Amino acid sequence: VQLQASGGGLVQAGGSLRLSCAASGRTGVMAWFRQPPGKERDFVAVMAGYGSNTYYGDSVKGRFTISGDDAKNAVYLQMNSLKPEDTAVYYCAAQDLANYYSSYDDQAGYDYWGKGTLVTVSS
Repeated sequence: VQLQASGGGLVQAGGSLRLSCAASGRTGVMAWFRQPPGKERDFVAVMAGYGSNTYYGDSVKGRFTISGDDAKNAVYLQMNSLKPEDTAVYYCAAQDLANYYSSYDDQAGYDYWGKGTLVTVSS
């Protein structure tokens, strides 16, 4: 399975962006992670339970929304009220259907990764 993320770009603080991630085949849990410049990659949001459960990193709660389209094997990340500290390369990740790992914020639990899309928020 290959993941292709898109939708990144340059936006002013307070603005919005919508990221998309398309999978080439069926997957299990899908999530977004991000890696700010010079920092480690960390968890942003996950959609599990066939979309019935969503979880967010503390820094994005109330501002970001994850959603999905099973028919398209896709997941989206709507990002509102963006801040300069949201600047990062955003990666989508997915678990294989045969593997279920419940620690959603743990990168080790994901089998497939996209190449990432850069989001830059200017102040």
